Amino acid sequence: MHSLRTALVDLLASLRAWRLWSLLGWLEIRQRYARSKLGPFWLTISMGVLVGMMGLVYGTLFGQDLSVYVPMVAIGMVMWGLFSGTVGEGSNAYIASSNYIRQVSTPRLLYVLQAAWRNLVIFAHNFAIVLLVLVLFGVRSWATLPLFLPGLVLFVLNATWIAALTGLLGARFRDLPQIVAALLQVAFYVTPVLFHGQMLSGRHRWIVEFNPLAYLIDVVRQPLVGQVPPVSTWLLVGAMAVAGWLVALIMTGRYHKRIPYWL
Repeated sequence: MHSLRTALVDLLASLRAWRLWSLLGWLEIRQRYARSKLGPFWLTISMGVLVGMMGLVYGTLFGQDLSVYVPMVAIGMVMWGLFSGTVGEGSNAYIASSNYIRQVSTPRLLYVLQAAWRNLVIFAHNFAIVLLVLVLFGVRSWATLPLFLPGLVLFVLNATWIAALTGLLGARFRDLPQIVAALLQVAFYVTPVLFHGQMLSGRHRWIVEFNPLAYLIDVVRQPLVGQVPPVSTWLLVGAMAVAGWLVALIMTGRYHKRIPYWL
């Protein structure tokens, strides 16, 4: 209980310092594209080209209706960018901010929130691709669109607790960020980003059914393509968020004071 209490105090302090981590996250994006005319929209352009080419090529290879397949790929790619960016940068959050942590007394989870916010800003730019695709191919059901917002909240909560946990372990074990990057590459190909579960034969459906990332993608993608996510998907994603944050907070509270020494 002491570890959980320590982590909750740290989390509340980090949330109260929202001006700091939101400013730091935004400044990092601006510095990355300093003196660029388009700035962060270069990310949107590159993502748009990637979505267009992969949607056309893989849709043709799989024999899919492009009016259905391209929106699916666009949403999947944009959401995967948010997830992989948050987890990948989160696993390196404490290491990248080691100078601040060693010299200034700040809440620890502030740096994880900074990574999550930075990727949310990038996601907001990339989401323009999803809107464009929905305009071009049509919205299949306006009634399901509001479900995207609670799905996005659960999606971000899950990505952030994974970032918090891998960031803590990455500060202790310096090889972990590289391992996380490799695992994210593998996970991309076994998660229904470029395909959906119905495209797999019966004996291979376990690739989707036992992949928790598949449910994270579905809870945000299905409302945008006119489908209502099953209750089981909501319950599973919600349970993942609660259990994951509980583990991440306990671990953070337990090793809270050791982080500066690890760095």
